[in-house]
Amino acid sequence: MDHLFSPFQLKSLSTRNRFVMSPMTRSFSPGGIPTPEVAQYYQRRAEAGVGLILSEGTAIDRPAAVNDPGVPHFHGDAALAGWQQVATAVRGAGGQMGPQLWHAGIQDNHASGWLPATPFEGPSGVGNGVAMTDADIADTITAFGTAAKAAKQMGFSCVELQGAHGYLIDQFFWHHTNRRTDRFGGNTLAMRSRFAVEVIREVRRQTGEDFTLIFRLSQWRFTDVKSKLATTPQELEAWLQPLADAGVDIFHCSTRRFSEPEFNDSDLNLAGWAKKLTGKATITVGSVGLDKDVTTIFTGEAAKPAPIDELRRRMDKEEFDLVAVGRPLLADPFWVQKVRENRMTELQAFNPEMLGRLV
Repeated sequence: MDHLFSPFQLKSLSTRNRFVMSPMTRSFSPGGIPTPEVAQYYQRRAEAGVGLILSEGTAIDRPAAVNDPGVPHFHGDAALAGWQQVATAVRGAGGQMGPQLWHAGIQDNHASGWLPATPFEGPSGVGNGVAMTDADIADTITAFGTAAKAAKQMGFSCVELQGAHGYLIDQFFWHHTNRRTDRFGGNTLAMRSRFAVEVIREVRRQTGEDFTLIFRLSQWRFTDVKSKLATTPQELEAWLQPLADAGVDIFHCSTRRFSEPEFNDSDLNLAGWAKKLTGKATITVGSVGLDKDVTTIFTGEAAKPAPIDELRRRMDKEEFDLVAVGRPLLADPFWVQKVRENRMTELQAFNPEMLGRLV
């Protein structure tokens, strides 16, 4: 366990171990304002030894950035005051935290019938929304930077950009959702990455070089779990290197199962390849500590605790630098503490019903 519980330092980020709480949408912030219960929810994880906490997705200052009225905002006096309480609580418990900055892009309407004040916006207006104008794109890029600057001023240790799983930045990556013919579109993944590059540059401009910037990416989407943006290491490098050059410090590589190789003829997972190709630090995530992947949330299946021997093997090889844990930490705030104390028989199963409450 020594490597998993060793400290990690990178710019403004300094963690006591390698475990990260993965960003997970909770929708317990009425009107976009985090409540004291939200602060206590994160504080409990910090008190129980989680090295770095990444918040649920938090909306930047765009009128249609969310598709759920309970998703917290990261703009406006009331919402930022709520996040200040969260940051103070986590820091007081000895933890490190960063908000995940989020724009949902074009999404289906919320099950309740709630709609944002303006239509959903995305690269090309494909589906349930409209295409962003040049002014919309410019304002969105600025809004990401402004939110990141606020996070730094509030004492957060880092910030993460949500660039995965079919949300706005990710929608620019995919050819079927990005059909633009201007400089934010194109026939190649590298060309369609220009929006992400501009967002990263703006965040870096507003926060400076000393503030740790994490970028979450995925090859798959919830609507197509077998999809791949990059089918070879060469394609992955062409995608990620411009993001690294723009200012990313850590790539947070989301997979359904961290233990699976990303490409043929190599044991490396996605985080391993990202680290090898860019030289940047990486976070691995995907079914750590559970026997079933995250898609079982939608089928209502429970997931049982699983051994972490494979995680330790890959960490000992320094395939990646940090390990994000999601559902186990929803089920049990003390998951990291129990792992450290080798109380593996006390680890709890995850049931999708747990999403209905803050534990």
